[in-house]
Amino acid sequence: MTRRFINQLGENENIDQVFIANGKQLRPNRQGNLYLQVSLSDRSGIVNAMQWNANQTVYDSFENGDYVIAQGTTQFFNGNLQIIVQKLTKADPARVDEAEFHVLSNEGIGQLLVQLRQFVDSINNVQLKSLACSYLDNDELASKLSQAPAGIKNHHAYQGGLLHHVVSLMELVDVVTPKYPEVDRDLVLIGVLLHDLSKIDELSYEKGFEYTDEGQLVGHLVMGVELLGKMIRDWETANSDVFPKDLAIQLKHLIVSHHGEYEYGSPKLPMTLEAVMLHFLDNMDAKLFQFSQAMSSEANPDSQWTPYIASIGRRLYKKSRS
Repeated sequence: MTRRFINQLGENENIDQVFIANGKQLRPNRQGNLYLQVSLSDRSGIVNAMQWNANQTVYDSFENGDYVIAQGTTQFFNGNLQIIVQKLTKADPARVDEAEFHVLSNEGIGQLLVQLRQFVDSINNVQLKSLACSYLDNDELASKLSQAPAGIKNHHAYQGGLLHHVVSLMELVDVVTPKYPEVDRDLVLIGVLLHDLSKIDELSYEKGFEYTDEGQLVGHLVMGVELLGKMIRDWETANSDVFPKDLAIQLKHLIVSHHGEYEYGSPKLPMTLEAVMLHFLDNMDAKLFQFSQAMSSEANPDSQWTPYIASIGRRLYKKSRS
């Protein structure tokens, strides 16, 4: 049977197929009866699912990140598609076509790694280039980078999403920096590499996507500065030299200021041309991806508008997206 992806589903469709389960919660309703709420996903998007009259046995029958077979019916609730599940069972991973769930293939991830290395090799500053190479030459770090998402759900939330985001930003840097010759391309490029890099340890992504304890308690900005300090110390040992202090400070600033506003978690506002460029390119890539994904994954193909999306505070107009 041909798979119906989430963004193809309409109202009152019978569902009997495999999804990835995440965010499961067992809750009581007003009468005290338990129901299961869970997010189901494939490569096209995410849909909320509810199973009434659930129990602890159902909740314990699968883990977040597992493949599950959902049998039920679609319906709209407050403008959003959801699945009312009659039966939810853990699927045999050996019988799952993983291509239906991964946005990027292994070949795609491999090509992104090649592109990343090419951008790093194009850095002219000797110290910055060799420092950037020391990150990529770390096998554990490079392996995590090829697997990590850029976020839990808001943007590039898929295997290899962080790598995809980084390479996309580097491509944008080469489009924009020729218009602003006073901006140091080398600093922006390495800033792109480092700004979100510690998400490889901020997030857990072996099965489902969630925050690690360190990610919750510390966060990738602080973790990124700590990692930078370690990599600079290792660089100094390997090169029997002192890394330029001014460059080190500017790299730290790129990491801590890239969210752009105090309310978004930046301990510092961008105060260099390179930091300003990094922030706006990063924000643009994340927002356009998030908005585009919301439009393409929205499960009501007959409507010109998405439902209200709480995370961005608006509905989105989908007309003429072909």
